[in-house]
Amino acid sequence: MMLKTSTSRTSYAGEPLPEVKVFTNRLLKAETTEKVLNGLYEIPNVRQINIHGEGLPVTVKTGPNTGIPVNHPERKAIKFGESEVELTMMVGSFFLELESHDAVEETVEQIREVCDELIPFGYDLEIGRYTKYRPTLTDYLKGLRC
Repeated sequence: MMLKTSTSRTSYAGEPLPEVKVFTNRLLKAETTEKVLNGLYEIPNVRQINIHGEGLPVTVKTGPNTGIPVNHPERKAIKFGESEVELTMMVGSFFLELESHDAVEETVEQIREVCDELIPFGYDLEIGRYTKYRPTLTDYLKGLRC
C-alpha cells in the first residue's frame, strides 16, 4: 500500500532518491499504525510512505470455510492526514522515500524520534533504496511503468 504525503512532482533525473526503512519487531495494531503514519506524515522531507505487512483478507480463501467473511478486529479505517484509508494489513514495515539527498541525517533523526515515541517494543531503521525507481527491462517488455 502506498500513501503519498506530498503533491510535489520531484523528478528523479536518473538518480534514485534515498529511502528509509523502518522494520518493526512486531506487527502493529491499527491504532498504532495510525499514530505512526500521522507522526511520519508531519516530517517535512518525506515524499511518500509505503507500508508492508501481513494481509487481512475479507473472506476465507481456502479450506472448508471458503467464502465465509473474516471479521478481523484490526481491519478498519484509519485517519491518515486529511483522508480516511481502509487498512487491509497488519503493518510490519514502513518505507519512506525522501524528497532529496539534502538533510537526510536530520530527517532520519526526526523519523527516529517518532518511532522511539510510538513503537515501544523496538524497530530497525536503515537507509538505502528498497523500491524500484525506474522500469526494469522486464517491465519495459510488458509495457508496465513504475
